[in-house]
Amino acid sequence: MSPNLRALDRAMAQKAEAQKPTRSEVEAAVRTIIRWTGEDPDRDGLIETPARVTRSFEEFFSGYSRDPVEILEKTFEEIEGYDEMIVLRDIGFESHCEHHMAPIVGRAWVAYIPNGRVVGISKLARLVDVYARRLQIQEKMTAQIANTINDVLRPQGVGVIIKATHHCMTTRGVHKPGTDLVTSRMLGCFRDNALTRQEFLGMAS
Repeated sequence: MSPNLRALDRAMAQKAEAQKPTRSEVEAAVRTIIRWTGEDPDRDGLIETPARVTRSFEEFFSGYSRDPVEILEKTFEEIEGYDEMIVLRDIGFESHCEHHMAPIVGRAWVAYIPNGRVVGISKLARLVDVYARRLQIQEKMTAQIANTINDVLRPQGVGVIIKATHHCMTTRGVHKPGTDLVTSRMLGCFRDNALTRQEFLGMAS
């Protein structure tokens, strides 16, 4: 990510933070939704629900308060010339659909071929988590993860595959349980070299 784009991203985050409702406003909104369902928000079983929902939303959407670029900035260059594929497989995540705020539950496979430096593997999982903990569509999330790795690490190539179940179509709407969505993003040698791409796809099958 270029310095100008990163500065713009931070400015937008600061603006969003300044415009955030207070905790009491969020809890009042949850009470309104409870009343809209036909329930009484003052009955014993629901009296603490607005506070609980607000706390859970803080966890669900904590990705907005974290800088994905910062996660990848600490790297290691003492790698003895290692230049083969690095793959972190089966990274579990939970996200929420930005259209219905329904859960998206899935797994990610993240790969890159280093160009003189590597990043700690836990950072790749954290990167997935940052983007997952935002209102999302899977296609955008896949591209964000791959683009950030590419922009920060400048590797020879990046590959990201995500497989996820979307509750917006399994528990509502068309009601098609058992389905999942598969998306991928290939950059650099993963896009240009069919053998490299096929090796990665084989690891995620």
